[in-house]
This record gives sequence, C-alpha cells and structure tokens, in this order.
Amino acid sequence: MNLSTSRFALFVDLENCGAKVSTLLSVLEKVKIRGDILLGKVYGYTDQYSDLKEVLLSNTFTVVPSLRYGISQKNNADILLVIDALEVAYTNDLIDSVCIVSGDSDYTPLVGRLKSMGKFVLGISRSEAASNIFINACNEFQFLENVGVRTRKSLEKKKTNGDKEPLDEQEVNKLIVSILEEQSDKDELYASELKGVLLRLRPDFNEKAYGCATFLKVLDKLSQKFGSLRIRNDNFNVMVSLGQTSSKETALQLTRENWKDAFREQLQHYKEDGFDRINPSILKADIQASYPDFAERTLGYKRFSDVLKALEKDRLLEVEMDEQKTMLIKVP
Repeated sequence: MNLSTSRFALFVDLENCGAKVSTLLSVLEKVKIRGDILLGKVYGYTDQYSDLKEVLLSNTFTVVPSLRYGISQKNNADILLVIDALEVAYTNDLIDSVCIVSGDSDYTPLVGRLKSMGKFVLGISRSEAASNIFINACNEFQFLENVGVRTRKSLEKKKTNGDKEPLDEQEVNKLIVSILEEQSDKDELYASELKGVLLRLRPDFNEKAYGCATFLKVLDKLSQKFGSLRIRNDNFNVMVSLGQTSSKETALQLTRENWKDAFREQLQHYKEDGFDRINPSILKADIQASYPDFAERTLGYKRFSDVLKALEKDRLLEVEMDEQKTMLIKVP
C-alpha cells in the first residue's frame, strides 16, 4: 500500500469500538498513517456518546443516529453501513480503500464485493467481537486493542483533554517511529512523504515549534537525541528509516519474581481502556513489546497457555472460549 496516495472511506460501528474518545482517536491514527480519509461515517450514535462530538466534528464525520425501536436496531445500523459502503464504492472513484470498524461476520459479503471492485479493505475490531470469517476476508485486519496502543499512551491524555499545545520532542519522535513501523513493503520513507503522513496525523505540526527551520533539521535533532531514526541522502533525496537504538541494554527484564506484576499492569491497561476481553496473542505481543527478551521457559513454563493458567490460578484473569471455540482472556 502506498501511504502517500491511499484514499479511505471509514465506516465505524460505535457499539463495536466501544465509543470512547481514545479508541476512536486510535482508529483515526491507524487509518491516517495509511492515507487520507475522504469520507467518514459513524453508526449507532446516541446522546450517551456526546463526548465524541469534538472528535467527530473535527474529522468531518457524518453521524448516523441510533433510533431505538424494537430488537432490530442493530440490524438496521448494519444494513445502513452496507448500503453506504456500496454506494461510495460505486459512485466515488477517488476512494480506493475502505476501513470497516467492526468484526461482524455479516459484513463478509460486503468485503468480498469491495475487493472485487479493486478496493483495499482494512478491518478493525475488538478481539472479543471479531469473527474469524471477517478477519480472513479482509486484505488486512487489526485488533482494536493493538491499534495505537503502544504509541498513544503518552499522547492520549493531551488529546482527550483537548490540549492543543504541540507535541514535545519525545512525543513527535514516537509518532514518527510508529509511522515507520507501519511500513510493510519498504524499510524507509522519503522525508517529504514522512512529513505528509505526519501532517495528516497532526495538522498543527510546525518545525519552528522545535526550534528548527526545516523538517530535515527536526529529523536530525530527533535522531541525535533519541537514536531511533536513521537519515541518509540518496541522489539529493532524504530517506528516513528506523535506527538501531540501545534500548535492549536498558530494557526491563522479566524474572520469576516480577513477571506477574508486569502482566497485572498490562491487564490493568486493557481494563482502563475499556477492554474486558482480549485475545491471548494481543497480551503476548504487548508483553514482548515491553520486554523484548520475554520467553516462557525463562519463567518456568513451556507454552504461553501455561503462563495463562498460572495467572488464572492467581485470579489475575479468566480464560474463556467463545462460540467459535476461540480462546479469550477475561480481565476481572
């Protein structure tokens, strides 16, 4: 996918994403890293989601309200989403990508039709609500618990409180790193392309806020200060990629004495973000992100499922199976 030219239509099922400001901002970040959002619609809006108004208005979303009548309310919203997505696909040639924030298997035929029309389909959903059929049908699928979780924690308080001050140097560095980490087909970006993506995420970005006259000087400053960016010149073009840092030297280590505290803290993050159930793979990935050297055998276990059993024994979590026989972790 070319991040500089992708043009998205974004359709959000508020019930599926939890209808929180932080999660909606995370979805927007994920999509904006990949391209421009030309059209956005949210479904199932009610007065109880009034705290979303600023985010919805500033991102020019069209709101489809939820009219509560009988038991068919959810089906009505689903049908409207399908109709709108197909209408956009048939009538708007500018849009080449569609993001559906829902994991309902009922949307699988829609995904198939969109793909047959040459549209790239990105699916995003809570792991507990994601259908394997829908996941496999999408060109790409992301669990909502993973969308922006590792890069947003330092930005979330500032954004949700409506603070319009520029990001500090550490925050803008993390944002640039998250953009580079999203590259699946290349290891580096042109500096001009990187700046374009950054401006999609933060239209208020300005080099002068960091004491620099050009974007290249900002990159040089961040590279020297944090060491996570690598910059090189290629035939008068400036290329940016992830650099080699010394993070492993200072990375925290999991031991048999502290590992349960680390898992307890991560589970608490999910709880605070409104996720009561998560896929075990998400928990393992987040632990590995914080502790790169994590290995089950270091803690005295053969498999991750054995780790989960030990945590369940201590009542830190509960292991469940959904209707599709998929294992889920319930956060008490």
